[in-house]
Amino acid sequence: MNTLVISILVVLLIYTIVPNFYNRNLSKSVIKKINTKEKEIALTFDDGPDSRYTLQLLKILKNNNVKCTFFLVAERILKNKKAFQKIIEDGHNVGVHSYNHKSAWLSLPNKTKKDFYKSIMTFNKLGEDVKYFRPPWGTFNLLTKYYANKCNLKTILWTKNAKDWRKSTSSEDIINRLLKDIKNGDIIVLHDCNGKKDTPANVLKALEVVIPKLKKEGYKFVTIDEVFGGVKGEVS
Repeated sequence: MNTLVISILVVLLIYTIVPNFYNRNLSKSVIKKINTKEKEIALTFDDGPDSRYTLQLLKILKNNNVKCTFFLVAERILKNKKAFQKIIEDGHNVGVHSYNHKSAWLSLPNKTKKDFYKSIMTFNKLGEDVKYFRPPWGTFNLLTKYYANKCNLKTILWTKNAKDWRKSTSSEDIINRLLKDIKNGDIIVLHDCNGKKDTPANVLKALEVVIPKLKKEGYKFVTIDEVFGGVKGEVS
């Protein structure tokens, strides 16, 4: 019995814990911030598209003349094609955020491979050649980065997390977390979809305050594509 337990722990260590720690903390090829001396930040959104909140969010972004990057769940794209097309029409970036938002820790090797190819196929069928990837919850298994590289996807994480997905997080909490210690090159992660929870409503309220305030302070919002396309800065 002890041997079985030890074997399971070793497998977990090799398949999930070690690669997760390495990619989140040590890997130089996983993007965590924009390397810039300018007052530039990247606004990113995970888990969408959503038929309610994504369209409302797009209006706020348009009103403030801000472009951002959406990391989209492929299965939700198929259910919300109108919102997806509006994202593209408005000139925002899109990236892969898995097919159905399952943690890499719960994904066996074949499932991990299938998730990448199925997700990319969904984007391609809708005319989008994706270049960026963000794993759900920012978690990695032994093969996550391998298949991201094989599919020519740059892996993007973040520097500022407002924890907006928590039911206990208010719009005021989001405002305070985003404005506190904001730095040049920050990549902000927020969510425009959260399953059955209505937490994205607080994100919308917060952005009505945060975006104008940061712009007034001289910050420019850049997309991940702008960074990698050589328009603004480099990424490290």
